[in-house]
This record gives sequence, structure tokens and C-alpha cells, in this order.
Amino acid sequence: MKKFIVLIALMITAGIYGQKTYIQCGNLLDVQTGKILAEQTIIVSGNRIIEIRDGFVLGDSGDEVIDLKNKVVLPGFIDMHVHIEIESNPKTYIDRFTLNDADVAYRASVYAKKTLMAGFTTVRDLGGTGVNIALRNAINRELVIGPRIYTAGKSIATTGGHADPTNGRRKELAGDPGPKEGVINSPEGAKKAVRQRYKEGSDVIKITATGGVLSVANSGKNPQFTIEEIKAVTQIANDYGMLTAAHAHGDEGMQRAIKGGIKTIEHGSYMSEETMELMKEYNAYLVPTITAGKQVVEKAKIPGFYPAVVAEKALEIGPLIQNTFAKAYKKGVKIAFGTDAGVFPHGLNAKEFGYMVEAGMPAEEALRSATITNAELLGMSNELGQLKAGFLADIIAVEENPVKNVTTLENVVFVMKNGIIYSK
Repeated sequence: MKKFIVLIALMITAGIYGQKTYIQCGNLLDVQTGKILAEQTIIVSGNRIIEIRDGFVLGDSGDEVIDLKNKVVLPGFIDMHVHIEIESNPKTYIDRFTLNDADVAYRASVYAKKTLMAGFTTVRDLGGTGVNIALRNAINRELVIGPRIYTAGKSIATTGGHADPTNGRRKELAGDPGPKEGVINSPEGAKKAVRQRYKEGSDVIKITATGGVLSVANSGKNPQFTIEEIKAVTQIANDYGMLTAAHAHGDEGMQRAIKGGIKTIEHGSYMSEETMELMKEYNAYLVPTITAGKQVVEKAKIPGFYPAVVAEKALEIGPLIQNTFAKAYKKGVKIAFGTDAGVFPHGLNAKEFGYMVEAGMPAEEALRSATITNAELLGMSNELGQLKAGFLADIIAVEENPVKNVTTLENVVFVMKNGIIYSK
């Protein structure tokens, strides 16, 4: 017993007195206020910030000192909508038939590293094949370099809906996927699908409440779930403590999702003022994904990049997203930062900040949406999204004050996640 107590004491002592990292910050951005604090030192021990002191502080001889005296330091960003397994290209629709899970995993590991190097230390992955779950686990075990991932695993759809994995296949290959594959057609099926996602290790639940742009299906905006099905999803998700999201372009589908208890609405392209008021009433959040909207329009103009049915929807829906975001923001709808990276190349996530500012949101609010707001949604408001003692050491740096020049966020020069330095 005495040996055990001594061992615990030694472990505690090592945690307190072991090597620390002193990050000397010329300018530290308080994302809560948008103000710059000059000449600060962040002290990191293990995976947490243990103290922030005024001035440039030096540690003991065994401690590491990081010189960021000419940089602006801020918390790592959180992107609430990525697809870490994919990156759209002209072969995307063929890749589904030619790539094995191992191929998808190797590609995803590259995308994960790009995302982290861009300053996004946490992401919410909203749908893939299930490789995203394995990737999350590998990152958590430090086998792969990437952001902290909260993943939906496989998105939940209805038959023929936006996330039905057999859309566009000939009938011999289409089959009849069910809740296990993430396809439902009743409240009972919806409950089983959520429980299946939980069994497989998903952290969050995502449904495709309306048609979508990139699926090989005619409609990009029709409602695809009944409100009873949505309520069944949210009931079970709430039982398991899982945050819910709904892909939604069409207005009717959005209204059903909001009334059914979904917390975040992704895209929101055709959102009406009536729906904006519903968002406020039900305390739901809009995740705009403006970058994806702009990128699909650009790619749709390239012959052969998308199938014809997809290109037509992209040209119709893509241009709407930024304007809808502007209206929703002015109306007082809560905004959570999310990009839909994977629809466009990973690592370009920070372009979203510029588009949000362009649409009328002050830079300091855009920064809060990608830090404090998203941390709260993930239930991590006491650990992520700010630079404070006791918080996880997710720390990044850029060259300029992003409140004055938001495009500086597209060039992150220092990345620490969970106390480990990945770029300096």
C-alpha cells in the first residue's frame, strides 16, 4: 500500500514539476472580447494551460520556451461541419466503387493533417463511411496527426434521400439499405439507426432533412423526413447525450427539423424569415458553410467535374448560401462556424471567416463562432475555445490581428493541439 501511495505521489509531482512549455506571446487575442493583450506568456504543462502571466516569462532550465513575440496568438479553431474522408474531384462518384476502406483511411489521414495545420484543432465530421470513427480513434491515440474529431459516422437518410449510399447505382447494386446502413423510413427505423450509430462509436447524429447538391438525385431541396421521424431521432440522440445536426437546403425540411428538436441546421440555403424566427424560438443554430456554396458553383462550371444532375443543382443552390447567412445573422439567428470542407480542399477552412465578414458579421463575432460558440455546442465550454488556465492547450498563432485583417487566418504559423506542438 505504501509503495502505491509513493507511486501516486511521484506521478503527481512529475505532472506539477515536469517540463513545461512557456509560450511568449507578443499579442494574445481574447476571443471573448475581441481585444488584444500585449506581452503575455502562456504556460503549458502536459495537455493543459496551467497559467497565463503578464510579460515574457522564462521557465526553469529544463522548460521549453516558444518565441511568438511578433505573432498574434489565439485558441485553436473548431469547424462544425467537415467530411474528413473525402475531397471532391471529378472521380469522386467512381471512387465509391474502386476504393477500399484502407484507401479512404490513408487519404483521410492526409486531409486530417492539412486541417490541423490550418489551425483547426477540433472538427465535427458530419458523415462518411465509418472510416471517420477509426480515424478519430487513431488521432486520439496519437498514431495519426489531425484535429480532435467528433464524428457522426454514417449520416442518416431516408430511402433515396441525400445520404442514401446507393443513390445513382443500377438496381442490381442498389439493394434496399436499412437502419444499419443509415437509411430509415419510419420512427422505429429512425430510433434503430441512432442506436446503431451509437453502437459503432459515433459522437453526434446527423440527418439529411432535405435533398442535397452533391447526391445523384433530382431534388436539392425537397423535405425527406417526416416530423415524427425527426422527433424519434432527437429523442434517442438526447437519451445518449448526442448533439444533432440536419443537412437542410429547403425551407419546409428545415422547419420540420427545428420543430423536431434538431440543434444545428447545416447550409440553410432557402431559409425564410418565418424559419429564422423558428430558429430563434427553438434555440437552434445555423452552420452556414458559405465556402462550400462558392466552391460548388466554381466547380460546376468545369465540364465533367460533376454529373449533370449535380452541376445543375450546384449552380442553383450554391449562390444562395452567403446571402441567406447575411439575412439570418441580421435577424438574430445564432451562428456556429462550419465550412463543409471536403466539398472543397481541406486546409482552406479559414476562408469561411472572410466570407462571413464580407456578409456583414464583424470579425470578432466570426472568431467567437469558431471558438466559444462551437465549444459550448460540443459540451466543451470549460475545456475548448478560449485561452484560459485549466483549458486544453489548443493554441495557434498568425501574423496579424485578425480583427483588423481577417485574411491573416488563412496563414497559421504555429499550431499546438492538446499540448503537442505540430507547427512552429
